[in-house]
Amino acid sequence: MKVIGVTSAPDFRIDIDGDGHALVADEPVALGGGNAGPSPFVLVLAGLAACAGATPRIYAKRKGWPDIALRIELSLELGEERRTIRRRIDVRAAPDEAGIARLRDVVERTPVTLALKQGFDIATDLGSAPNVARPG
Repeated sequence: MKVIGVTSAPDFRIDIDGDGHALVADEPVALGGGNAGPSPFVLVLAGLAACAGATPRIYAKRKGWPDIALRIELSLELGEERRTIRRRIDVRAAPDEAGIARLRDVVERTPVTLALKQGFDIATDLGSAPNVARPG
């Protein structure tokens, strides 16, 4: 898994290659950006939403349940001491209340959920380069 981000004009736009998928990130106009793409925290929430949608469907498929559908809504609250992600998931076609309870447990243990809850170690190597090219 590899992501390359390269700054681009104007201002805070970042052109991103994520394992061969082109993305653009930017800051909103209110923060001096051009709003050319989602902000960095929106991208983090998008990753969480993707994992919270895929993992329960993988589980349901293994159980032979009908094709369940999920709607994941996330918001980020900037608290004084910690940030909080609020997550609301609505599910359609779960087999019963026990199935919903099991899916709730599965969602709490998705890989991205666990990684965000546990945090990351980040090792940074910053050096100079003769040129910086757009990814891809």
